[in-house]
Amino acid sequence: MNKTVDNWEPKIVAFLCNWCSYAGADLAGVSRLQYPPNLRVIRVPCSGRINPLYIVKALQQGVDGVLVSGCHPGDCHYISGNLVARRKFALLKNFLAYLGIEPERVQFSWVSASEGSRFAALIEKVVDEVKELGPAKKLVKKGL
Repeated sequence: MNKTVDNWEPKIVAFLCNWCSYAGADLAGVSRLQYPPNLRVIRVPCSGRINPLYIVKALQQGVDGVLVSGCHPGDCHYISGNLVARRKFALLKNFLAYLGIEPERVQFSWVSASEGSRFAALIEKVVDEVKELGPAKKLVKKGL
């Protein structure tokens, strides 16, 4: 491998539900749990409100991976928003696979407000999987 790939660290955007996953990330930070710093968090009211085009746009802008995390099924503050999100992102992953983008670049999970350690472990897993894939090249617009 060349030197730039050896030092490469993935850029990951995380869309986190305000009520559960963002609170879980906050708990991980308050508890001083260590996890990779590759993450950029976007706080959203509910995972069900994320437009899949936001994820496509992030990939176009050169992000190497995207994580969407919401409340556990049955715990959504908006009743069924997380179930809507699960359906949306199942379709999105099929679309991205059709475009030739590795499905592991976009991941979906459930993290509650009390699961700070689970959040930290999830971030490590996502970063490791995206590192294995290498830098994103497909769909990335040149000159951005």
